[in-house]
Amino acid sequence: MLDRLNQAMDHIEEHLGDRIEAADLARIAWTSEYHLRRLFSALAGMPLSEYIRRRRLTVAGAEVLSGERTLLEIAVRYGYTSAEAFTRAFRQLHGVSPGEARRSGASLSSQPRMSFRLTIEGSSSMRYRVAERDEFRMVGRGTRVPLVHEGMNPAIVDFIRSIGRANLDRLEELSDGEPGGVLAAVENLSGGREEGTELDYFHGAVTTRAAPEDMETLVVPAGTWAVFEASGEFPQAVQYLWRDIFTQWFPSNPYELRPGPELSRTTVSEDGTYADGEIWIPVVRTGG
Repeated sequence: MLDRLNQAMDHIEEHLGDRIEAADLARIAWTSEYHLRRLFSALAGMPLSEYIRRRRLTVAGAEVLSGERTLLEIAVRYGYTSAEAFTRAFRQLHGVSPGEARRSGASLSSQPRMSFRLTIEGSSSMRYRVAERDEFRMVGRGTRVPLVHEGMNPAIVDFIRSIGRANLDRLEELSDGEPGGVLAAVENLSGGREEGTELDYFHGAVTTRAAPEDMETLVVPAGTWAVFEASGEFPQAVQYLWRDIFTQWFPSNPYELRPGPELSRTTVSEDGTYADGEIWIPVVRTGG
């Protein structure tokens, strides 16, 4: 998988002056466009489209300073339809306009070319299993929140607090399927998996019973799930498991992400320092 991702990175470099389609990169990487976008964001910390934009402007910046082409020629070469559009994008990355950079020889920002390699960190293995599930329903309440990689997510904490203890107990009683207990479901990320990305967050339980009038229903399609477990310091143990799934497990296993909510259940100790977690990721097996 990593070799194919690096081939896609090579394709980007070879076509910075052309229109680059994510679908073409996905074909080079032998994966779906959906999985490529999510995996790249997890590995690189930025959306694929943002990386391409930053690489184009990095190379364009070098050409601006060289003075061999006019600014309009450089703008057109890297896909901008007008000098004004190029100037806006250039200033956003470099902090100065192309004209100012050429006149003053200003310092510019640089987005390094990315390549991916597997790094072994520690000797612990990831515990996972693969489960097939028919369509099921979750009952609970949902909202939209920003993604936080480390530490407590204030938006989620406030949302769960707004649900109230009595309603959380009701959800626990409604739970009669797998995964059991009260769960978090996240989907519809607005960009990639970078810090601050907005996503749909649903707090509820899997049940075969009808939803109470004051609660919502989330229908989860049938499919294959990779199920991971983690135990350790709260909240880092579960957050690091999310990171390791995308940076270690996916590149090393013949599965890719498919559309659907990602589910998690976290049980925290009474003193709030330790947690057992379980994460369900919607996947499809690849030919690799």
